[in-house]
Amino acid sequence: MTWEEYCISKKIDSKVFKEKEPSKWQELKDIFEQVHPNSFTEQKKFLINDIRRRFLLHEVQEKKTEETVAKKVSLPFMKKKE
Repeated sequence: MTWEEYCISKKIDSKVFKEKEPSKWQELKDIFEQVHPNSFTEQKKFLINDIRRRFLLHEVQEKKTEETVAKKVSLPFMKKKE
């Protein structure tokens, strides 16, 4: 996972973040590349939330896999008991 993909997964607009705070963006990118994404999230949880509030990504592109498409199509139908 790249830093940009991680930002998208956390609903952070990486481009705007990089434009407004390039040094902070680069600092976090460098740390992210050295640790596992889950570890990064645990270490920077409150910072990530603050960044998300300031640089919210408005359009999140959802990756459609066969599994998610199948779930949407084949949901079971249950009748109510009277």
